[in-house]
Amino acid sequence: MAVNKQQQLDVLKAKILADNVCPELASQATQLVFGVGNPDADIVFVGEAPGKNEDTQGEPFVGAAGKFLNEMLATIGLERGDIYITNIVKYRPPNNRDPLPEEKAAFLPYLQSQLDIIRPKIVVTLGRHSMNCFLPDLQISKVHGQPKRYKRQVYLPLFHPAAALYNGGMRQTLIDDFTRIPSILEKIPS
Repeated sequence: MAVNKQQQLDVLKAKILADNVCPELASQATQLVFGVGNPDADIVFVGEAPGKNEDTQGEPFVGAAGKFLNEMLATIGLERGDIYITNIVKYRPPNNRDPLPEEKAAFLPYLQSQLDIIRPKIVVTLGRHSMNCFLPDLQISKVHGQPKRYKRQVYLPLFHPAAALYNGGMRQTLIDDFTRIPSILEKIPS
């Protein structure tokens, strides 16, 4: 019997728990925030780590930044059920601090496995932490909105939606970058 992608993702989620990844983070978090959405999605969005709302609800991007993300999805005719969304680090860092390099490194193989299962056409990185996991030598201020191919995968670095909440000027930049997603997708062969 063929195992479908959702079953593979469920196995991977269980493996993170069984492997006791970042136990000190896990002990301070409510739950593992693995990822949600369509396992057959063409687009996977990758943030950095869950915040307070995400930790409570067990789902990535459910706070204010998530609402903005939903609005941007609507501008290109998509909704959350069409895409897959996750974070590098799957537990909320205490006090919403940035994830530490060793925490990102511990979770990266699992994130890579998530992407290997889903096989999206494009990985949209949200914020510099996410971008730097895949494209370590780039600066987000210089490459946002520009698709980059690396190891057979197309990445689109975008500013984090939360940044637009604190900086009104960035909001339009993010929307402009976001509206390029459909045309980038069209250029990627199936």
